Amino acid sequence: MQRAAVIGIAMQITMVVIGNYIPWFRAHFYAFGCMMIAGLAGLFYARDFAQGYARGALGGAIAGGTSGIIGISVANILGHVALIVLPFGTALTIVVGAIGGLFGQMAANIRKLTNRDR
Repeated sequence: MQRAAVIGIAMQITMVVIGNYIPWFRAHFYAFGCMMIAGLAGLFYARDFAQGYARGALGGAIAGGTSGIIGISVANILGHVALIVLPFGTALTIVVGAIGGLFGQMAANIRKLTNRDR
């Protein structure tokens, strides 16, 4: 869990820092990037954990939501997004992280079927 969340948090903070210096990036990439990173955090967690769809979705929701809330908080502190974005954006990243967790479990199952385990 920690590895997926830390990777997601690092990617979110990197995105916000890039957006701080490149306004075009901030205007065109924040919403999509925040959701994409939360989904990837969920995918990374479930693909490594590989203990079922329910656990993958739950862990993905936690990893995606954690990275999302920190990324949105940093963007709010820098003045890029309004405070009202925090609860809605966090809820959205939790859902996207859970979906990423489902896809991560599917990837783990495919890896197992094709005998490509580490």
